[in-house]
Amino acid sequence: MRQRPASRRIRPPDADPAVPGTVHDSHWPGEFRAACGCAVLFLGLLLTVDGGDGTLTAPRVALWSGLALLLFVILLPARVTAGHGWLESRGPLRRQRVRTDLLVSARWSGGVVRRLVIRDADGGLAELDPRVLAANPALWHLVDTAARSSQAHGHLRYGESALSELSRHIDGATARTIFRVSMFDE
Repeated sequence: MRQRPASRRIRPPDADPAVPGTVHDSHWPGEFRAACGCAVLFLGLLLTVDGGDGTLTAPRVALWSGLALLLFVILLPARVTAGHGWLESRGPLRRQRVRTDLLVSARWSGGVVRRLVIRDADGGLAELDPRVLAANPALWHLVDTAARSSQAHGHLRYGESALSELSRHIDGATARTIFRVSMFDE
């Protein structure tokens, strides 16, 4: 077994849109608006029903507002950003950062909703919805390229099958989209 040199935690650059080569999940703004809309609609519905019943008080407004905020936090997906050699998943409650050029494992977690869990040599961990990578080819390209580099350098010890499965799925979806757009699939 190969000995790993003493770990020097190299911090990836901040996920700043001004940094060249930074790629963001292009569907996240729409999902953010949908989460906001659902939370506001839910709050409006609760306040309307409670107000119509004549039981609306300040503590109940605070309770309904808290429930609407909880719904927003539940519905808001993590914002995935990647750059050369790093990936960040930032949710409303936590921020996960991983060096994709130093991946040591990739695995699937969850039952009904599958998540890709990747870990780097420095202990960084990120949990991703694979649909985010499938819907953003530039994001997937950065992650896939770095994972292949990590595999070539012998860092990636576990999870080649998970990444290969994801790659086949994304490549198949891309091919179907190309055929549909070019009208070969009628």
